[in-house]
Amino acid sequence: MKVAIYGQAYHDNTLDYVGELLDELEKESAVIAIEENFRNHLAKKLNVDEYSAFSERHGLDSSFDMFVSFGGDGTILRATTYVRDLGIPIVGVNTGRLGFLSTFSKEEVRKVVQEFVQGGYAIVERSLVEVNAGSQAQEIGELNFALNEITVSRKDTTSMITVETHLNGEYLTSYWADGLIVSTPTGSTGYSLSCGGPVIVPTAKSLVLTPIAPHNLNARPLVISDDTVIRLKVSGREDNHLVSLDSRIATLENGTEIEVRKAPFTIKMIEYKSENFLKTLRNKLLWGEDRRN
Repeated sequence: MKVAIYGQAYHDNTLDYVGELLDELEKESAVIAIEENFRNHLAKKLNVDEYSAFSERHGLDSSFDMFVSFGGDGTILRATTYVRDLGIPIVGVNTGRLGFLSTFSKEEVRKVVQEFVQGGYAIVERSLVEVNAGSQAQEIGELNFALNEITVSRKDTTSMITVETHLNGEYLTSYWADGLIVSTPTGSTGYSLSCGGPVIVPTAKSLVLTPIAPHNLNARPLVISDDTVIRLKVSGREDNHLVSLDSRIATLENGTEIEVRKAPFTIKMIEYKSENFLKTLRNKLLWGEDRRN
C-alpha cells in the first residue's frame, strides 16, 4: 500500500489527525510520502523523518494507491495540480466547514485506511475542463485545467462585461454580466450553485454555463453536453479581464478568444460506501430537514 498525504500548513488543528492517519497506515506497513511543505509543518509536532517528500514536480507516480488531502474542498482542488494525469485516487478529510469533496470528518480519519483495506469503496472518475487562450496561453501557464470550473469575470471595474459565447462554432448569446462560469458536474455544488446553477451528479456527461449576476434577466444556467467546445470573447470598459481555474487566477486582454473544453484526462476520487455523494447532499444541503419529512 502506497499513500501520499497533502494539506495546507495553516491548519494547525490537523496535526493530531494526521498523526492518527500515520499510525493507522503504519499498521498496514504502508509506504508513505508527504508533500514537502506540509511535511515541514508536521515536523513541528510529529516525527516524519522516515517519510519521503513530494512536490508538484517530483516524487509522485502512478504506483500510489491513494492521495489523502487534509483540508476543505479548496485543498482538494489544489491536490489535483499534484496528481494531474497520474490517475492516483484522491480522498478528502474535511478539516474545514462545508465540504462536498472532502467528505470524511477529521474525527473519522482512521476509517479512511480501514475501509480502504476492507474494500468498502468505489473509484469515481471526475471530468475536468481545460482552457486554451491562444497567444495569451503563457498567462495561464501549464496548469490549464480545472476540476470545478473555469470562470471569466470583470477586473478593475464595477461595470459589467460582455461575454460573447459560441458552442461548437455556433453563436449562443452575449451575456451582459459580472462574468460567466463554465462548471463541471463536480463544480456544480460550488460557485455555480451559489449563482443559481443546478446540482448535477458527478458522473453526468455535462457542463453548465452559469452567468454571474446577469443584466439580461432572462439569462439562465444552461446544461450542455461535455463534448461541446465553448468559445468565449470578453469585451468591456477596461482593457483586461480575469480567468480563474478553480483557485488559480490569470489576467487576459479583452478580445482574446478563449476556448474551453473537457480535459483529456480525469481525476479519480475514492467514494466510500459510508460517505457517498447522495449522503453528502443530504448532510450539506440539509435535505430532509423539513419537519414534514
